[in-house]
Amino acid sequence: KQWYLPAGRVEVGESLEEALRREVKEEAGFDCEPITLLLIQEQGPQWIRFIFLTRITGGSLKTPSAADQESLQASWWDRQSSLPLRGRDILRLIEYGLKYHRNPWHAVTLPLDLSGRHVVQRLVLVFVGAEEQVWVLLVRVPAPHLPSAAALRTHAVTWAANMVVQEAMPSSYYDHEVSTLGVFSLQHNGRQHGRTDGVLFNTLVTMVPDRVQRDEDGRTVDWPAARTPPPVENPRYIWVKVQKKALREKLMEMTKNTSLLPIHSLY
Repeated sequence: KQWYLPAGRVEVGESLEEALRREVKEEAGFDCEPITLLLIQEQGPQWIRFIFLTRITGGSLKTPSAADQESLQASWWDRQSSLPLRGRDILRLIEYGLKYHRNPWHAVTLPLDLSGRHVVQRLVLVFVGAEEQVWVLLVRVPAPHLPSAAALRTHAVTWAANMVVQEAMPSSYYDHEVSTLGVFSLQHNGRQHGRTDGVLFNTLVTMVPDRVQRDEDGRTVDWPAARTPPPVENPRYIWVKVQKKALREKLMEMTKNTSLLPIHSLY
């Protein structure tokens, strides 16, 4: 007998929350309601795992007499007793849940019921200059809006951010580190297979200069911090300087102390 957290696949026509409730009921016997997403793990668009923190609202613990193909039984664990686990990865997930329960470090985040066909990353891509000015990259037409890109099957979902930077500033791409810091929100519907069951991740992304460069002789040179973002080379894009003080300070704070739903690539 090996143990694991309640887990399973989203079935055709289900939302993420519907799948969560069904799996917990089938495997553990409890009715539940999600409190928040804790973490997203991914290995490209073909494998994305959504980890929820939930509260029990009804039902009863599944006993051996109710064993079926979904699970043999469920049990509470005190985290001290010896227990054969199917995978030790759940230990980290349990720690995430306990940590959030004690001291939430990001806002409650649940899927928004909005449809899309593909797995897409939308970017709030920020550049912070040496004088603490902040710029956000936008797409110009038909009206200024945040850039986005569909995930590639051969790459992490968050590689989409790198594709946007490569398209907008190809000459500067290799001199900067592009990092997805977390997820503001995500959108999923799931009701129509192949049409509305994509996922859109609204993310905070930073573009930070690589301070260690090399001169023409190959020697390392520590460049001073850049005052402005690298020039856009694609007319489709534009840098917009954030003028509102409150928004500028909020974005700067979020780049330093990320308080967003984390998304981790397992590649």
